[in-house]
Amino acid sequence: METALTRLVGVRHPIVQTGMGWVAGPRLVSATANAGALGILASATMTLDGLRAAVREVRSRTDAPFGVNLRADAGDAGERVRIIIDEGVRVASFALAPSRELIAELKAAGVVVIPSIGARRHAEKVAAWGADAVIVQGGEGGGHTGEVATTVLLGQVVDAVDIPVVAAGGFHDGRGLVAALAFGAVGVAMGTRFLLTSDSTVPDAVKAKYLAATVKDITVTTAVDGLPHRMLRTEFVDALERSGRTRALLQAVRRAAAFRKISGLSWPRMIRDGLALRHGKDLSWSQVLLAANTPMLLKSSMVDGRTDLAVMASGQVAGVIDDLPSCAELVKRIVSEADRTVRDLARLTASR
Repeated sequence: METALTRLVGVRHPIVQTGMGWVAGPRLVSATANAGALGILASATMTLDGLRAAVREVRSRTDAPFGVNLRADAGDAGERVRIIIDEGVRVASFALAPSRELIAELKAAGVVVIPSIGARRHAEKVAAWGADAVIVQGGEGGGHTGEVATTVLLGQVVDAVDIPVVAAGGFHDGRGLVAALAFGAVGVAMGTRFLLTSDSTVPDAVKAKYLAATVKDITVTTAVDGLPHRMLRTEFVDALERSGRTRALLQAVRRAAAFRKISGLSWPRMIRDGLALRHGKDLSWSQVLLAANTPMLLKSSMVDGRTDLAVMASGQVAGVIDDLPSCAELVKRIVSEADRTVRDLARLTASR
């Protein structure tokens, strides 16, 4: 199935595995790439040396194109961009809108720039700055999310920009791919569906928690960092929502201290990072600290296997996923189902 996305990045199928922190490592990314889709390496939780090593490991596992996801607001974003360029990475994706200067630097080096956005005005901004495509995530998507459903937001953005649009938020099968194409998108991006594969390194106990979830077990909360965050409802989330400010602050300090040990960040740097994520919100000090060390909260589940004291970001589709295929099996299934769906629609039209 050839679309503007497959032509732009050089993959066989218009499917993207998103850059999920602690999840989208070399094994998952290379398995996705070998399956013919676009795998995106999550770099926000890596050191600079770790990023370079991870890129080289992916390249040792596959000859197919892949990408790296960056935090545009990171203090070392420029250094990470230079690593991407030096290592010959095909695609740079961004969780927040990159600056005009970063886009220009990447494009000058031949890197395809695909920011993720959650509002039409953000898509218009990065398109005007030279982005090659955008990933549009509706409110069904996991992690930090907006209020507008994919079915509404996608049409808005497709109509507003002249660059390829990839749909995200609520996709997990071939029917969804065909629906996205019908809206005018050039492919779909999926996080939770790729997290729940046998190639994902997420611990089995955590995968089991996702598989057991119903759509009602997936909530949007502002208790973690003051911003709407879609995740599985866990004991930790319940405790945060019930806690007063003092108790919440103590929990935040404990987790921030643990994050400092693995990140090397100083307390002032962590507080500055947390304040930078406020986006004009009136956050408590516990939310400022939790915002700064959200990577540690994710690590607790995605690496350490804690299902009780962690953040488990999740799209709503977790409630309808019940298996753990390999990336190769998943991509083949999606493409086959999409082909059948297109044929069924063609027969429906021909019968009129």
